[in-house]
Amino acid sequence: MRRIDGRGNQKGQTLTVRTPTKSRKAVIIGGSMAGLFAGNFLLRHGWQVDIYERTHDSLASRGLGIASHGELQELILAAGATVPDPLGVNVIGRSAVDKLGETIASYDYPQQLAGWNGVYRSLLAAFPAERYHRGWELAGIEQNGTTAIARFSDGQAVEADLIVGADGFRSAVRAAIAPGIQPRYAGYVAWRGAVDENELSDVFRAETMDLFSFCFPKAGEFIGYPVPGDDGSAGLGRRRYNFLWYYPISPGMALTDILTDADGIVHEYSISPQLIRPEHIERLRADAQELLPKKFLEPFLQAERFLMQPIYDVESERIAFENVALIGDAAFVARPHVGVGVLKAGQDAYALARCLEPDIPVAEALANYDAARLVEGRASVVAGRRLGAFIEQGLEGPWADPNLKLGVEDIIRVSGRPVQQHDPATASLA
Repeated sequence: MRRIDGRGNQKGQTLTVRTPTKSRKAVIIGGSMAGLFAGNFLLRHGWQVDIYERTHDSLASRGLGIASHGELQELILAAGATVPDPLGVNVIGRSAVDKLGETIASYDYPQQLAGWNGVYRSLLAAFPAERYHRGWELAGIEQNGTTAIARFSDGQAVEADLIVGADGFRSAVRAAIAPGIQPRYAGYVAWRGAVDENELSDVFRAETMDLFSFCFPKAGEFIGYPVPGDDGSAGLGRRRYNFLWYYPISPGMALTDILTDADGIVHEYSISPQLIRPEHIERLRADAQELLPKKFLEPFLQAERFLMQPIYDVESERIAFENVALIGDAAFVARPHVGVGVLKAGQDAYALARCLEPDIPVAEALANYDAARLVEGRASVVAGRRLGAFIEQGLEGPWADPNLKLGVEDIIRVSGRPVQQHDPATASLA
């Protein structure tokens, strides 16, 4: 197995398990991908670790498809978890079509597209169940120079040598230690859905199912690809077709309206699928009938449930604060075009564990972590903004503004892939 260095890049072999001279305690806030990666890596690095997750229920049903990269498998194994078998569904390449469904660009790029649920369940199974605590909502953080204290909404407090903020783009940890860093809305949302393969026509399965497909409805972008089924199977007839539609929604009243449920409650940043008002789904389906190529209407209209994800950027100036570190989406949020959310979470967690060498003061180790991952995080945000600029600006498509230097061919080559490090403008997480 290859080793991954402090920047998260592959080198030669897996993470070495070390035991520090004294047991050190870590508290991780957030029990999704980033938190589980961090928890497993720190355990293998000799730390005493507890994860505190805000929600009471399992997170396994919350994700759909993710782009898998070669390094993801290495990170899962390095975390002491079992790689799901299969990890994902293989696609033969990428294709972009116009409104009539005619191919306008193609790119041969074999790739594996994984199911979010399978990776999450694997990482969760590797972490001690008695140290994964549900229903704990962070209320604040105190630091005293050598340790940090996590205070929870029920009045309880936990002291640790290290607190890791792995609680996503709405991070309570980030809000406590760096309240000036706020998510920035990009001017569009992603409507997501998935359909079982056996509910799709023979023609769709034969011509479209095995491709990573793109099209560009008015001032937006639609992407579809296969992922494993709910049971993790990638066998023919047991997969799912996953899609997302980047769909313009103006900031202000329009965004507030779509985040308001039937009882008039406005949900900050996101809204649960079951609370989305029916009229928004009806409008979306009507727009699909008008704007989407006919073949993509099939999975779209078959979907029984839609997730609505407002697209935000989060760009931190720092990701280390004495005894507190930010990782994953708590540190940086790159728009999903880049397709590195889970990969970056694993890389951040790995780099954090690598920097926390035995007998090095935590604050010093976190300063090294900050230096190792800050540039990479910013680069992913820059790359996501570039890929979504035409949607944010309300343009007909990526070709509409030559100054963007972003054609259809560029979109299908770069989306869902780590940015190439040789490009200094968007140095990345390869």
